Amino acid sequence: MIKQFGILALWLSGLGFVFAGVDINEPYLISLHGFGVAGLLSTSLAVLIVLIARACRNGLNIAGSLLFLLWCLPALSMLSADMAFEVRKQNVLQTDLVRAHSLGQHFIVGYSSFDEVLPLVQKGLIAGIYITRHNIAGRTAAALKSEISALQDQRRIAGLPPLMVAADQEGGIVSHLSPPLTALPALSTLAGLPGAIRAERAEEFGRSQGKQLAALGINQDFAPVLDLRPKASHNRFDFNTLISQRAISDDPATVAELGLAYVRGLDAFGVGATVKHFPAFGVGATVKHFPARQRGAAEANFPGGLGKGAVDDRPLMH
Repeated sequence: MIKQFGILALWLSGLGFVFAGVDINEPYLISLHGFGVAGLLSTSLAVLIVLIARACRNGLNIAGSLLFLLWCLPALSMLSADMAFEVRKQNVLQTDLVRAHSLGQHFIVGYSSFDEVLPLVQKGLIAGIYITRHNIAGRTAAALKSEISALQDQRRIAGLPPLMVAADQEGGIVSHLSPPLTALPALSTLAGLPGAIRAERAEEFGRSQGKQLAALGINQDFAPVLDLRPKASHNRFDFNTLISQRAISDDPATVAELGLAYVRGLDAFGVGATVKHFPAFGVGATVKHFPARQRGAAEANFPGGLGKGAVDDRPLMH
């Protein structure tokens, strides 16, 4: 019985390894790159050695032959995936400039390697970059600032518009660049303060984050969160949005007041705000967020009325 379970486990894990090999360059498996790929390959090799040793000892039947072939596939599938990825990459890099600039203005990409993102920046294949935790891990803020500056220099040399350099620095549980940036509490912690004080504090939050982001060369923050907080204080099945911890309040006027103050604080240092989420993680189909870039739409549809002149024509909703 134990032997049968072991063989079944080998079949199932072999299929899993093949699946991982085929999809190794997909974004959801990016965590496997580097040591993860080495682990997949070394494990596949170890299993093959065990299967060969078993075949030498007991002989090789049809099922054993198929299992051996299955464990040959992970390495082959990873090689095939890498070759296909390189072909696609070269096709993208060889896109004519007119088409590249036309399509590239719609893309902001995250990246791990400066050398990989550089040609996308130079050729106008992207409009911006997204900076997150892995871009700063094990590095100094000065090194990240220098890298962003170098990419912006390449845009100027190519005669292209500056990159949008974005980060997700809401405060609270979504503070992807803390450390080294100061970890501020969520705006929701201000909702219980008196009106004048909470608006002033919210603007201070925005100024603090705007100053630190701008110092790195980041010009767009994916904040603030303007969803209305769900009536239930905590949804035990919400493992993704965690909106009950991120939303400012369940009161539209409070959300608009603190959101507007925070946006003013970011704007004081030239950092654009991103009002989110559309069509809402919070409650109700009637909750409206930015459905368009135009100021008029923003004024008409924001919870509590965000107020005239609250945002400029830069993006954004999210």
